[in-house]
This record gives sequence, structure tokens and C-alpha cells, in this order.
Amino acid sequence: MSAEDSPAPHSVLLDPEKCVGCTTCIKKCPTEAIRVRKGRASIIAERCIDCGECIRTCPHGAKRAVSDPLSMIEGYRVKVAVPAPTLYSQYDEGRSVNRVLSGLLELGFDEVFEVAEAAEIVTAATKALLAHDGTLPRPLISSACPAVVKLVQLRFPSLIPHLAPLIPPMEAAARIVKDRLHAGEDGVGVFFITPCAGKVTVTRAPLGYARSALDGVIGLRDIYLPLRAAIAAAPERVLAHAGRMGLEWARTEGECEAVGERRSISVDGIGNVIGVLEALENGSMKDLVYIEALACPAGCVGGPLTVENPYIAKTRLRNREESAPPQSAGPRRYESLGDLGWTEAVKARSALVLDPDMLKALVMMEEIEFRASGLPGLDCGSCGAPSCKALAEDIVRGTAIESDCVFKLRDRVRELAKELMALEEIRPPGLDR
Repeated sequence: MSAEDSPAPHSVLLDPEKCVGCTTCIKKCPTEAIRVRKGRASIIAERCIDCGECIRTCPHGAKRAVSDPLSMIEGYRVKVAVPAPTLYSQYDEGRSVNRVLSGLLELGFDEVFEVAEAAEIVTAATKALLAHDGTLPRPLISSACPAVVKLVQLRFPSLIPHLAPLIPPMEAAARIVKDRLHAGEDGVGVFFITPCAGKVTVTRAPLGYARSALDGVIGLRDIYLPLRAAIAAAPERVLAHAGRMGLEWARTEGECEAVGERRSISVDGIGNVIGVLEALENGSMKDLVYIEALACPAGCVGGPLTVENPYIAKTRLRNREESAPPQSAGPRRYESLGDLGWTEAVKARSALVLDPDMLKALVMMEEIEFRASGLPGLDCGSCGAPSCKALAEDIVRGTAIESDCVFKLRDRVRELAKELMALEEIRPPGLDR
């Protein structure tokens, strides 16, 4: 099943025209959501967390993230851009934050509101949770990265209570804008400029709240070139208000620094996040209070929809932080915004239901274990599945056969060769060969 066929929306999709069936992606996917069959990859929608790791690693550009086009803003009377702080790191420091934001107005937006300002508000809410809420287990895991939240749902459901039950800064920014503009009326559109495929998806299928206040999500990569031209043409206006506390959310360690909790750790890269969550699940991190977990290398500045090298971008962002005030007036101006907490429970996700009938599912599980025990256990990926156990599951489901394993195929060829040789030996003399 491709991502397009999924009942839940996904932003990470496969371009079959570019896929050559090289199997690079199947080893990198953290949830074993990709298979290669008949020379083409496919995405198992139920397992995809939209982390974008396959986009980052595919050597042929066959994985892509689909976001909303810039032209979408034309359908609204008032158009408001809420840019992620990562946007500033994509341009050299000669282009100030004010110039970048002025460029957005030149592109056709009527107003801008920085997500970094909203990040300061979420920071204050996080501090309050850590200081006063005794009902939540420790350590709390930041819920700002939607790929990490989905990873917890899928692979670490026992850790769901550890997730900080707060809406992400982009959602807080959209609510602030609509509250200020009294956007119950038609015609006000709020658009997030994102570095992240997962944040495209989460606006369409929110986690922890019923509906997003965002009207569209535009990929940073898609807006990069037109915005660069607009920055050069736009008169510079004083539009930047976010402080250092909000800007630093876009990079690793920034959220921990903003929250100011010494007993915290920052982890980036989906593989490293998995390692930390495994340790937490095994009871190894009892002394921690907070975990900043980011699926992308170097944080949001390394998102799959960015343009610049993540480590260059991280340095640029740090330099911008140094010239910013410690904190904007945002948290004081918008204290009356309301509750930033989740309004819906975040529940465990099933990777893939073997069968609706529990008894049949148990029988299938036993057969998967039996099939896996007969495979070589090398997890080479040449069969098109990421591991021998995944191949065994595919065989039981009927989407693969045992001879997809090259070692099993080799053994079968050898057996057939022996059988042919045996037939040759018992053939009567003089029989036409």
C-alpha cells in the first residue's frame, strides 16, 4: 500500500518514476515502513511516521514531501505567514531576520507572526508543567516533534504518558493570529513555513487536539528561491520580535536551554532518539526531568524540507540568537490566549493488524516466528524487506515468498541441481538425451 492509499494523510510519498529499487531506504526507515518488490519501493502507510529519513537518504530522489503550494494563499482575503525560526538559518547573516520577514510580505502575505514568539509561550507552559504538575511521570518528553510523538505511539506506547501534553509552537502561533484577527470570519488564512514533512501531516491529522488553526503548510524548500528574490527586492521593515528563547527551538539543545532544566538531555537524529527511548523504557533514565527529542540531525534546521547544510544552518542560527533580546514581549502580550494543553488523548498506534480475529492473529504470530527461524538472520535487505523477521511477516501476509531471500533461493537452486544430476545418473543407457 502506498502512502496515497492510506486513510490517514501522509506528506512523505514515493515517486515511482525515480525509484530504481536499490533498497537503500528500507534499512534507514525507523519503523520498517518500506518494502521493495518487483524493483520498486512502496510505503506501508500504517507504519510511516513522516520523519523524512527516506527523503534524506534516497540517492535517486524517489521520496518526496508534498506540502501546499504558495499559490494557495491567493484564495484568502487576509494572508498571514507564520515562519519557523529555521527559515532564518537558510539565508546568510547579511540578510537580517527583518529582511527575511519583509521578503514574505513582498511575496504576497499581508502579515507575519514568528513561530519563535509562540515557542516562548510554549516554553513558559513547559516550565509550568515541570514545576507544578506532579501527575506526569518523569522525564517528560518534548512533544514538539511530530515524528517523535508518532514514533512513541508506534514503537514505545508505554512511554505515551511521558509526552508533554502541549500543542506545538506552530499551532500556538496560528491560534494567536486567529484570536487577534477575530478569524471566525471567512477570508483569514494562516500559513506555516515548515522545514519538516511531519509538520505538514500533523496539521491535517493533529495529535492531541481535534483541528489545526493552520490553513496551509508551505515547504521551506518550495519557497526558498522565490523568497530569496523577494528579500532582495523588499524594503526592510521592523518585523522581528522573537527573542533568543524562541529562536533556539530550531536547533538541538535549544529547547533545553530555553526551558532551563539542568537535568535534561537533547537528542537528535531518529536512530539516536530510538536509542534514548529504549533506554528510558528499560528504566535507565530515572534521574532526568526532561528530554528534548528531535528526529532530524541538528534539529529542525536539518529537516528534510530545508536547503542549507544543517550544521551551517545551526551556526547561523546561534549567531542570530546572540543579537536577539533574551525574550520577546510575546508571552505577556498573549497571556489570555488560553490553554495550550492537549484536548484529546494521544493513543498507541498499531503497526499493522495481522487479523481482526485475535485467534487468527495469534496463529499468524506463531507462523511468523517459525518462518523467521528458518531464514538466515543476516538482515541483508536483498529480499526487499528490512530484516528477516519482516520478510517472515510478509510471507505470512502473502505479500512475499520464501525464495525472495537470495540465500533460500540459492539453496533451492542447489537442491534442484542435485535432483537433476540424480535423474541423469538413473537414465537408461542409449536413451535420447
